[in-house]
Parts: sequence; structure tokens; C-alpha cells
Amino acid sequence: MAERITEFFGIDVFNEAVMRERLPKATFKALKKTMENGEELDSQIADIVASVMKDWAIEKGATHYTHWFQPMTGITAEKHDAFITPAAEGKVILEFSGKELIKGEPDASSFPSGGLRATCEARGYTTWDCTSPAFVKEDAAGVTLCIPTAFCSYTGEALDKKTPLLRSMEAIDREAVRVLKLFGHQDVTNVSCSVGPEQEYFLIDREKFLQREDLIFTGRTLFGAKPPKGSEMDDHYFGTLKERVAAYMKELNVELWKLGVLAKTQHNEAAPAQHELAPIYATANISVDHNQLVMEVMKKVAKRHGLECLLHEKPFKGLHGSGKHNNWSMVTNTGKNLLDPGKKPNENLQFLLFVTAVIKAVDEHATLLRYSASNPGNDHRLGGHEAPPAIISIFLGEQLEDIVRQIIETGEAKDCKKKVYMNIGVHTLPEIKKDATDRNRTSPFAFTGNKFEFRMLGSSMSVAGPNTVLNTIVADTLSQFSDELEKAAPEEFETVLKKLLQRELTAHERIIFNGDGYSEEWTKEAERRGLPNEASIVDATKSLLYDRTEEVFTKHRVFSRTELEARAEINYENYSKTLNIEAKTMVDMAAKLYIPAFIRYATELAESINAVRAAVPSADFTVQTKLLTQVSELLAETEAAMERLKEERTKAYHTKGARTQAEAYRANVVPAMEALRAPVDKLEGIVDKKAWPVPTYGDLVFEV
Repeated sequence: MAERITEFFGIDVFNEAVMRERLPKATFKALKKTMENGEELDSQIADIVASVMKDWAIEKGATHYTHWFQPMTGITAEKHDAFITPAAEGKVILEFSGKELIKGEPDASSFPSGGLRATCEARGYTTWDCTSPAFVKEDAAGVTLCIPTAFCSYTGEALDKKTPLLRSMEAIDREAVRVLKLFGHQDVTNVSCSVGPEQEYFLIDREKFLQREDLIFTGRTLFGAKPPKGSEMDDHYFGTLKERVAAYMKELNVELWKLGVLAKTQHNEAAPAQHELAPIYATANISVDHNQLVMEVMKKVAKRHGLECLLHEKPFKGLHGSGKHNNWSMVTNTGKNLLDPGKKPNENLQFLLFVTAVIKAVDEHATLLRYSASNPGNDHRLGGHEAPPAIISIFLGEQLEDIVRQIIETGEAKDCKKKVYMNIGVHTLPEIKKDATDRNRTSPFAFTGNKFEFRMLGSSMSVAGPNTVLNTIVADTLSQFSDELEKAAPEEFETVLKKLLQRELTAHERIIFNGDGYSEEWTKEAERRGLPNEASIVDATKSLLYDRTEEVFTKHRVFSRTELEARAEINYENYSKTLNIEAKTMVDMAAKLYIPAFIRYATELAESINAVRAAVPSADFTVQTKLLTQVSELLAETEAAMERLKEERTKAYHTKGARTQAEAYRANVVPAMEALRAPVDKLEGIVDKKAWPVPTYGDLVFEV
């Protein structure tokens, strides 16, 4: 296997090496110009590329092609078309034109549009993203050529996750190059965002999964008591892989490597049955595409091993949830990482300017950034002791924080803390170089040496949204800095720059926090600093409609006002629909599984008491009677809570207005769901295991 990896890596991808080999030289050169410089692609060039791409795919067994896109559902979509074209005498030929490569036409009104498309307005377009390579995918339907595309409406609005991302990439490219020109880097023509999303997930037995209606319909357990053992022993984290899990990971890696996904790291995570996969960084849009493939392939491969892959942020109450850490940096076409501090970061004014831009952007748009990491599942996770809090703050580490402090106090940093070597105290062990700063796993937005790690994202989310927001707000800050610095005379540039750094770091120092983000003290301190604390996606979504948000996104042509309003509408609707499904599922399970099981168990207890009384009238029935009383009381509580949930769900469902309805679900349905769950979870600790109608947490997370 190890020897073969280099041979089969990317074998299913129409990558640059394949294009260079198969395309005519002039065609390849023209396509590269389009990919690197955004030049328009000639239709004749597109025809040649399409023909070569088709031949390559057919050699791999492909019969169909699809425009693979990412609508606002957060997952991918595809419509398959065969390569066949009618020919004479009832025959067919296999064709694929440049027009078919560049443009597709799915039904736009069948996807979430936030009112951009009415039901009767069906036309929408997919457009080839030539910067992300096409690939082939094999499943029960055969082999299909997948062409990464953007998706927009008939009137030109973005209906997907990719289009705004590509727009934001252009914005930060444009504004970062402006800044670099001021530092004399005339050779830099392009700056791209580099992204590496770490992916957490759970693996459970598929047969047990299929016995849980809540897992099937919602992706999380709506009922379930915490097992006697969770992650408190810390023995699962980085522990030895179970054989079944190891076999799964081995096949997963192979499938991802064939698709050109740079799957690098795999290990057990903190909770039982929880794991993580981390890739090597890639350009933002390619990284987003790869992460969508990672989630899709994870689920597909799991089924082959009799497993189910859970990507929900909090599938098990009381156990660690799953996130996705978004590692982000900016890289020039000359190979320079703009967030690399170098050996003397205190003297690296260019680095300090880019870091200051990030600090200012995150502080000014904290609620918007919080929104970008939000979905209904992540509301259960953020703020727990395995996830960052809902309060946005930035961890800089000791070295960089010390530099910032010097700049704020004196206008410049005279020195910086040096890296040192550590002696472990064992002669046979070599000294190791200690990093200039520690890491902080409680921070939602942390500087980790040469990049920022946005740790709030939910495990099931597309990483396109957070990177779109991050790219745009940083681009806007860089634009402001350029506007100011471009006015400075060359001999005054450094003086003006240092004053800018001091002013902006002083103004936004409040967002910097290196301490324990889990502590109650930090919550109070954050409130004192005036930092927003949006506990729910319903609260955070309002930031899409701030005047400042509109100003920034329209200025950089990432979102129009209409597109922002549509996304807010979609968010509220998605929240309400998710909670509605969860509430209906809870009622269904309570009525058809739990309450009948409790009645049967109570009946058995009563019959047992009567049978013993008849046989031994003088026997002590205290234990049986107490147990029967407990079960009967909790049964009554369950039935009453179920009726209340039905009532609250119905009222919320009929509430008018997307935001008002979402608020009704959060304020009334969520507490009603918790009220129904409570007695059922208590009964799990009382009722005979043989009488329990579904697999328990212990069955699900320990029997893999």
C-alpha cells in the first residue's frame, strides 16, 4: 500500500498533470491563464477541454456527467446526463461539448432560495469552476464525471455556497496585493486563501443506528441517558484504533486519496466512538470541495463496514460533540505565507499589518463571524467543555501578545520572546525546540504559529460560509489600510504604518484573550469588554442584515442586499424546519415506543406484586411498590410533556414570519422537548434493559 500511494493518488481527478499530458499545448496554456488570472475562456478552448475530459472519463468507465454544485442545503447536488447523442440508423455517439461543460440548468426553485425564486420560477444555472479540478465518482449508478460548478438564479443571484466564496477570494486577492505593493512586492500578482478543515465524526454500528428513529430522521439522539462511562478517563483520545474502525479508516483514506484529497491525519477523538480526519491545506475553494467529498465518502464507506458515520454536532447529550477546525492563512503566488511571523516578528511590519487586519476584522464583525459558524446542531455544542464558547475572542499566544502590548504602549516592539530548547530530563532523549507560544483549545479564533484556526464550526457544516465571511471582512480591513497608507509619502510610510498599528491594536485590544474560554470569569469579563455573546443561531443571524454588513459585502461584490436577506430567511427557515422535525420525531417515539414500553413494564410490575401477594401474603412489597410508583409517576409526566410538546410545536409551526417563527421554536419548542426528554431519560435508569425499546448510549458508543 505504502509504495502504491504515489501511483494511485489523484487517479480519479482531471488534474493539472492530466491536462498537461492530454490537452494541446496552446489549449493548456489558455486554460491556465483562465485558472490563474481569471481571463475569459474562449468557447473553442472549452470545446477542446470538454472533448478531452470526456475521453478521459470514458476510459475510466464513465457513462454520465454531472454539474456538481453546493446549494444552500449545505450538502452537494448533482443531476446526471449521459454522454449519448442520437446518430443515424438508430445508433448513438458519445459527445460532450464546451457549452455542456460550462453551463448546466438545474431547477432553481426546488432549492432553498430565501424568496429569490418563486415555485413557478424554475430556471437556474450552474457554471464551471475551472479552478477546482473535475473528478470521477463510482457508485451503484456506475462511473460519473463530476464537474465542480457555481449555482445562480436566472436573475443572477447566488443560490449556493461556492459563488460567494469565489467572490470573496477575489476580494482578498485584490486587497492583499494592494497592501503588498506598498511593501515593494511588485512580483506578487495573486494572493490566495489557504484552508485546512479538520473533520470530527462519530462511528456507530449501523444495525443499532437503524433502531433509533431519532438518529435516522435528525442525526442526533433526542432521548438517551449518559452511560456510566464517558470520556472522563481520557483513554479514548489518541487511543489504539479498534480493528473495525482501523479497517474503515484504511478504506476511507484510499478512496479520498484517489480523489486527490490530501487526507493526512487520523486518530480517536475525546468521546467514545468519536474520531478525526485532518487534511493538508489547499486553496479555499478546492478545500471546500474536498471537505464536501470527505463528508460524503465518510458516510458511504461507513455503510460498507456495517457502520454509520454521524456528522451531527451533538449526537449524544452529555458526551463530547463534533466540530470542524478551519485553519486559514493567506499565501502569495511567490509562495510567501503572509501570516508567517519570521524569525523577528517584532520587526516584521508586513506580518504585523496583516495580523492587525485580522484582529480588527474579527472584532468589528464578531457576531457575523459567529453566524458563519452557526447551524441548529452547533447550538447544542458551543459553550460546552469541549468546544469554544459562543463569545468570539482571539488567542495570540505569549510571543505575539507581548509584541502587541509593546506596540500599544510605545508605538513599536523593541524585542520578542525567543524560541528555546527543552530538556526533558532523560539523557537518551534529544532536546526539542519549544514553540514560541502555547496552544489554547478553548479559544474560538486562535493564532497557531503561521495561521489562524477558527474552531467554532460545526462538524456537518460546509466550510464555504465561514471562509466567505472571513475573506470578506479581512479584505475590507486591508482595503481601509491601503486607502490610508497609499496617501503616505515614501519617506513617511513606516511612521504612518506604525501609528496605524498602534491605533488599531489599541482600539481592538478587547478581542484578544489568552485565558480559559470555558470559565465563568471570562463570560463576565467579555460582557465587561462589550463583546457580543450570541447563544443561538437565531440571534446571530440578525448580523446578516446589519447596515455595516451590507456595506462591506456590497462594496466587495460578495453579496447584494437581496442575497443577504435571502440567506437570513433561509437560516431562520432551516432552524424552524429542523426543530419541527425533531419535535415530531420525539412525539412519535414517545407515543409509539417509550410510553407503550413503560406501560408494559408497569403492568408486569403490578402483575408481579399481585402474584407474590397471592403466594406469600405476608411478604414485604415495599421495593416493588416503590418502583411501580416511580414508573407510574414518570409515565404520567412523559405523557403530559408529550401533549405539551405537540401543542407548542403546532403553535410554532403556524407562527407567521421566518424570524418570528424561529424565535417561537427556540423559546417554546426547545424547552418542551427538554421537558419530554427528562422523564424518559430518568426511566432509562429504572426500567429493565430487556424492556427498553431502543439501543442505549452504551450500546451505541461502546459496541463498535
